[in-house]
Amino acid sequence: MQASDTYQVLGSGPRKVLCLNGWFGHAGNWGPFVDSLDRQAFTYAFMDYRGYGRRRGSGGEYTMAEIARDALAAADSLGWERFSLVGHSMGGMAVQQVLADAPQRVQALVGISPVPAGGVPFDEQGWGLFSSAAKDAGARRTIIDLTTGNRLTGTWLDAMVNNSLANSDEEAFAAYLTAWAKSSFTERIQGQALPVLVIAGEHDPALGAETCKATWLQHYPNATLEVMANAGHYAMEETPVALASVIEAFLRKL
Repeated sequence: MQASDTYQVLGSGPRKVLCLNGWFGHAGNWGPFVDSLDRQAFTYAFMDYRGYGRRRGSGGEYTMAEIARDALAAADSLGWERFSLVGHSMGGMAVQQVLADAPQRVQALVGISPVPAGGVPFDEQGWGLFSSAAKDAGARRTIIDLTTGNRLTGTWLDAMVNNSLANSDEEAFAAYLTAWAKSSFTERIQGQALPVLVIAGEHDPALGAETCKATWLQHYPNATLEVMANAGHYAMEETPVALASVIEAFLRKL
């Protein structure tokens, strides 16, 4: 895997795909999903946000607009004029910001348990839990457990929390919550006719199939929904081979 200061590259194929991770992730943590990717047909770039992974300590605005600017800069650095985007959770909103800013460069979108372009509403209790997670490892564990249906081993939950803590600045983690929960730019992407695949885990209580139907499938006329059996919010960890197969089958049609 090739790497720069801002992204890691996997594969050498003609189909170019830029991948943007979720709130708890980073460029080097897409789980066993990466082991099933076709490196002959595709080139994948996994980008770190400011304050995450290789970019810890970088400082930044920690906004969707900044992520989109960095994503386009990464594509420029790679020499990619047009490319597809895969976004998980928070990254699902970020890929839509890239589309809003540079629609002529985006071939297709794939959203995995993706945040809509209109953000995510929270009640007071939910906001209290999520906003405490920057400082509280226990809150991070509770969130990961909740969003995967309270059904997965504690060993895995602990590993996810520890990886998140080790690869995100507290300041960045806190600010990105506001960015993905409270940003809204639906009017800038509404009706875009590019191919869109939305993948929802059957055990995801927050960004599952019904949320995707009410948001993404209303925003994009050419969007299709795939419900991933036996997955919650982290299909790249829970059902990695199935996820890679579904995504690549979609992207091969372009």
